Amino acid sequence: MFSAGLLTDLMPLFESLKALAARALVNTVHGLAHGAGQVLLAVQRALDWLDGPHPLATRLKPMAAFLARHPQKISTALGGGLLAVAGGAFAVASLGPDAADLPVSHHTEEVAVPSLASQAQALDLRELKLLRSDSTHVADTAEGLLRRLGIVDPQAAQFMRIHPLVRDALSRAGRSVSAETTSHQQLSRLVVRWLRNETDSQFQRLTVERDGHGLSARLETAPMNASIRLSGGTVTSSLFAASDEARLPDTIVNQLTDIFSSQIDFHRTLRKGARFGVVYEVLEADGEPVRTGKVLSAEFTNGDKNYQAVWFQESGQKGSYYSLEGKSLKRAYLAAPVAYSRKTSGMGMRLHPIFQTLQKHNGVDYAAPSGTPTYTVGDGVVDFAGVQGGYGNMVIVRHANGHSTVYAHLSRIQVRKGQTVTQGQVVGNVGSTGWSTGPHLHFEFRVNGVYTDPQRVIQQAQSAPISPAARSAFLRQADAARLQLAAAGQMRDGNEL
Repeated sequence: MFSAGLLTDLMPLFESLKALAARALVNTVHGLAHGAGQVLLAVQRALDWLDGPHPLATRLKPMAAFLARHPQKISTALGGGLLAVAGGAFAVASLGPDAADLPVSHHTEEVAVPSLASQAQALDLRELKLLRSDSTHVADTAEGLLRRLGIVDPQAAQFMRIHPLVRDALSRAGRSVSAETTSHQQLSRLVVRWLRNETDSQFQRLTVERDGHGLSARLETAPMNASIRLSGGTVTSSLFAASDEARLPDTIVNQLTDIFSSQIDFHRTLRKGARFGVVYEVLEADGEPVRTGKVLSAEFTNGDKNYQAVWFQESGQKGSYYSLEGKSLKRAYLAAPVAYSRKTSGMGMRLHPIFQTLQKHNGVDYAAPSGTPTYTVGDGVVDFAGVQGGYGNMVIVRHANGHSTVYAHLSRIQVRKGQTVTQGQVVGNVGSTGWSTGPHLHFEFRVNGVYTDPQRVIQQAQSAPISPAARSAFLRQADAARLQLAAAGQMRDGNEL
């Protein structure tokens, strides 16, 4: 008989043999499974080969027919054999040692961590740059601007004060200013951006920069980039209040009323609960908004009627607004020469407010605050710009087909005789000059010199629809507009929850 000591010495050998046997059996099972897969693959290839035109096909047809008739039995037999082998492997593997009894070894490794003092010193050596922004003010000085930006730099102030490019850039209020400073409040870089004219597609950029040789200034002209904004709102009291709540710029609201002016009378038929959505451009200079662009698409729901519009420009032609079906929304004339106003007097006989006599009124009066922009209702040429008796400051615009329009009692005239004007262009501002009892616009429409009801002429004048050649391009743009307007509507509804 074996002694206890001998058995103790042989136990490691038995454990090793058992582990080797289990490993060998597992490898055998894997080999058998792989072999079975290869056999099935070979059988499949043989069947494909037998189906082809081969001279041995007739001899092996019975075997192929047997395999085709009994696929389930063959698969069951192979699967049972594999399961039996796998069960044996599991039984042998269960005889192996418990994982909890396996030897465990511990390793310790030192990691060097830089000292906090060295890290703090490295941060101290790194120059921090601070960015600040503001805008120029009326009668700004170099010192005053730098002080608002939190910059204490007498050298930079003196340079900006004497350099002609910098003096000119700071001479107008409202220009965007951004500055980069050191941690010691010294100027590293200052940039001023502005437009020469509101309709410019490029902006001016003045850069004051410090390098190893001191401060320098340069003036550049760069193109603006357009970004798209979505917004919308619901009218609870007035369109002006709703657009203000939606943070829509006034220029976009004016475009919105112009776009739908041929379909919606914003002075009389706008209802409480009317909803609108708008997609518009914002022109940016170096990522900073400079001014708004045009409305790209818009939607207005007034009562039970829904109106939609999209901007489209055919090749070689002026762009215009159309319904999403391709019908032109632009009439030859705007519905009204002022926005956010109401009619106080129409055409016909009336008691003159000054002379208190019954006289014929040959135009339409719109009440509006003094200074409100007045727009020409159509394209044309300025026939008269000046003072004329009881009309006060007056502008006459000559249009096509013997039509002309009159804008009277203006506080300011912004065009000159002979100037070409386009629909929606500002020709003056509402005032109370001439025979007037308060700020308002007197508007006349003349056809071949005969006074005519403006609304009758405006409703009859329409523009042409999309041409057949541009139809497919328009439909693609209209589909994109539908998606954008749906997104604007979701934003509006989400903000109102």
